[in-house]
Amino acid sequence: MFKKRSLWISILVVTLIIACSTSSSSVPKLRDKHHQPFSSESIWNMPIGADAQYSGAGLGQAKRFSPEINYYIVTQETDPQVPWYFPQNWGVGRCELGGRQLGKIHVRADLIVPDATENKTPNNAAAFLAPDGETLIQLNPLTRCEKGGPVFGHPTPREENIYGMGITGGQGGSGLSSIGGTIRLGELLPSAPPIPHVLKLLVYAHQYLYREPPGYRWPAVRSDAYAYKDDSPLRYGGSNPKLVMGALLAIPPEMREDDLGLQTLPGKKLFHALQDYGGYIVDDTAWDNYAIALESGAETEFELTYGYSFGKNSGPFYEDINQLFRALSIVDNNTPETLGGGGTPRQPLAPPIGN
Repeated sequence: MFKKRSLWISILVVTLIIACSTSSSSVPKLRDKHHQPFSSESIWNMPIGADAQYSGAGLGQAKRFSPEINYYIVTQETDPQVPWYFPQNWGVGRCELGGRQLGKIHVRADLIVPDATENKTPNNAAAFLAPDGETLIQLNPLTRCEKGGPVFGHPTPREENIYGMGITGGQGGSGLSSIGGTIRLGELLPSAPPIPHVLKLLVYAHQYLYREPPGYRWPAVRSDAYAYKDDSPLRYGGSNPKLVMGALLAIPPEMREDDLGLQTLPGKKLFHALQDYGGYIVDDTAWDNYAIALESGAETEFELTYGYSFGKNSGPFYEDINQLFRALSIVDNNTPETLGGGGTPRQPLAPPIGN
């Protein structure tokens, strides 16, 4: 009797396990709009396709590498509304009053984004999610010098919805999204799954971006205002007509980690993101420097995890970054009709948003 009861108990347990497994596998996986926004068909979520056509980008060794810090700020109706002003200065003095008031914006009282300095003028592309949970208010260079004070930043011409395609925003050189393509908190940790989206890349336009107008291609909506001013030291000066703002770059499918001699775990994570999803050129670093967009806070998280900074300009990770940029090719046939080059995507499309 005991043996029979034990057998029935075992059968019941196995049946419950199978039922639970079947039930859980039938529940569709959903994603968090705050962590990976926009439609599954957005340019920021679309993998490279099997029909992608590649041509060399011709990127060389850079003296420096740095993070491009982006800000994503969720706001509530209970957050104070403060004035939002057009900044008078790109350099020091971003918080000086004098520019026109653009309106008011909900923002938590303790948010501080420092002024520029003589040696540092960050782009500070930012996306505020409005209290409606859908509308993105995007600007650059986000600056707020005192708690409870006004916010400063250039507005963007188009409104985007966090559930939509999300193409445009506060990356000033290209007009592309402030938060699409940004490496988010947690994505570079050793335990994190592969990065599931396109990246945002910055290069030295004076050295690499094509020297003749218009200087951009879809999905970018513009190039820098100084791109073709002969009296500007930042004038675009590259020789490759395909290398412009909005170009989608990716590591060709035949390359492997070992081919590049990658030495670090984060370097290998970036390799797979750049091969499976690629990265858009979104802005100018304005000197001999490469940059990749990170969410505010991810730089500190990276350093605490790995013991060196994301922008350290020596050592194995710096060497990996240069190897990755030098391996990039241009996806020539990235168009609205053939995102990522078209054909079977290298990875499954992003699941639906669940919130």
